[in-house]
Amino acid sequence: MPRARNFDEQVALERAMEVYWAKGYEGTSINDLVAAMGINKGSLYNTFGSKKDLFTRAFLKYDRERRRTMIAELERLGDSYAAIERLFDWFVAQSEADPDRKGCLMVNTALELPNHPADVQEVVSASLEDFEAFFERTIRLGQERGQIRASLDPSQAAPWLLSQALGLRVLSRGALPLDRLHAIRDQALEAIAPG
Repeated sequence: MPRARNFDEQVALERAMEVYWAKGYEGTSINDLVAAMGINKGSLYNTFGSKKDLFTRAFLKYDRERRRTMIAELERLGDSYAAIERLFDWFVAQSEADPDRKGCLMVNTALELPNHPADVQEVVSASLEDFEAFFERTIRLGQERGQIRASLDPSQAAPWLLSQALGLRVLSRGALPLDRLHAIRDQALEAIAPG
């Protein structure tokens, strides 16, 4: 008869996600994980499988609970310019509130992409494609409503906005002072403003 788990699987997964977020996949050891999760190695392997399997589950949790939830909330605003503005404001605010300068797990994982197995690479690529599609949908809808500059080509502006957002997240890890992050935000918003 299998022994009952004496830990909350979702809490342990959240703690693992925080470790991967702070240290990256390559920089995280099994000892880091078991210490943060409050479980032993046997419980980690029996419940979550390998380090790679645990990372995949933690990354999918992050993607589902953070990125997808954020995009859904932005799309409910009904104002395309305000949605993109709020997105960039969130990124800058998260940078200001992040004393550890850990950035964004999705972006950090994308930077380590060659070190990840194919299934993780596919999840990261799909997440980035979905983010770009959000920008394109939002621009098109905003143009129809007069909220976004009409002269923009949505299929060209969307990857540009994605690169601005990703660049801001990378640079928020301490490469630039906060006033420069605000400048990136301002430049992105100026480019899409109706006028």
